[in-house]
Amino acid sequence: MKIQYFKSSVFIALAVAALTSCKKDKVDQEGSKSLRPAIDYTKLVDGTKYDASNTIFVDAAGKTTIDLTTGNFRYRVFQGINTYGGVWKTKLVDGNVLKNMYSNTGNPFTAESNPAPADFAAINASGVQLRNVTASSWDAASAEVVRKKIEADLALLATISASGNVVATKGNAGYIANNGGSKYLLDAKGLEIGQLIQKGLIGAFDLDYIGNVLLNKGLEADNKTLVSGKNYTKLEQNWDEAYGSLTLNPIYLAGSTDAVRGTTESFIGSYIWEYNKTNYAKIFPAFLKGRAAAVNNDATELKAQALFIRTQMEYAIANAAWNYLKKWKDNSLTDAGAAAHALGEGLGFVYSLRFATVHKADAKFSDDILNALINTDGGAWDLTPAKVTAAQDAIKAKFGL
Repeated sequence: MKIQYFKSSVFIALAVAALTSCKKDKVDQEGSKSLRPAIDYTKLVDGTKYDASNTIFVDAAGKTTIDLTTGNFRYRVFQGINTYGGVWKTKLVDGNVLKNMYSNTGNPFTAESNPAPADFAAINASGVQLRNVTASSWDAASAEVVRKKIEADLALLATISASGNVVATKGNAGYIANNGGSKYLLDAKGLEIGQLIQKGLIGAFDLDYIGNVLLNKGLEADNKTLVSGKNYTKLEQNWDEAYGSLTLNPIYLAGSTDAVRGTTESFIGSYIWEYNKTNYAKIFPAFLKGRAAAVNNDATELKAQALFIRTQMEYAIANAAWNYLKKWKDNSLTDAGAAAHALGEGLGFVYSLRFATVHKADAKFSDDILNALINTDGGAWDLTPAKVTAAQDAIKAKFGL
């Protein structure tokens, strides 16, 4: 009798445990899916915008869950650094201002660096910066090396702006003009520092922070609870920040063809169109589908879209590096100014390749190419077509161009 009672008790206990487990599983499952109804991917069509007017990415009250603020601020910070760095043609550049822009300290942004419609006062007040996200997929010590390198380049740009009115020669900073009369500021080794800064940040910020952080490690963020005081999850915000850092437009590259870029884009957003003609039009749909996948808790789709975007960004940067090195060769005998400018862009892109982790490039790959190109006393003044061809071959082999 006791045995029979024991068997009954065990059965009941197991049944209760099973029901509890089922209920718990259901709660866990619903807990990760109940924030919003699932989105039908077929609702993402031509004309669907990635901004607050979008009625697909909303909460139960119909309020948008898209917030591009932080990403757009980072984009504006990059714009400010780039714009102010170019004032050397009319006046001396202040290195402290550039450094403060990089870390967004001391209210460095002005109407000169960020003219309307950008709100420079809002950028100052935001506290959003590039320094703390530069190379942020790396360990702290390695990231700091990159940040110090960028700050050194910012300081050097300010220093050589004092030579903006003299012609550059081997061993002496100054300007060089192309056949059309446009001027470029070179350091004593013939390097256009402004381009090294801009293209270096395309790698250390755009490629690394958007690709290696937000669209890689950032995919592991909490997607079950809302960010405090917000109506979106951390995962949704990571995806939004990635898009907001890429572009200011609600439809990236809307109306673009291979011949004409339909929207104003800067930094990596511009070079994706220019140097990835095969897949530039697929980037925006990938961002939309990934955002829907985040709402749907569809990790497989989310990772697939993220990997596609990262892969195409890396391909664009590699192809840009290869082509700007080619432009140096094409112009080196006929237009010294155009050649110097192309080299500056090419070297900056080569530096950025260290962040192309999908293609398994790293700092050694990037530095080996740079050292072979310009690590001589004369720097760019000693460059030869043979050195450039070797660099192109290495990039082509690594990225399958």
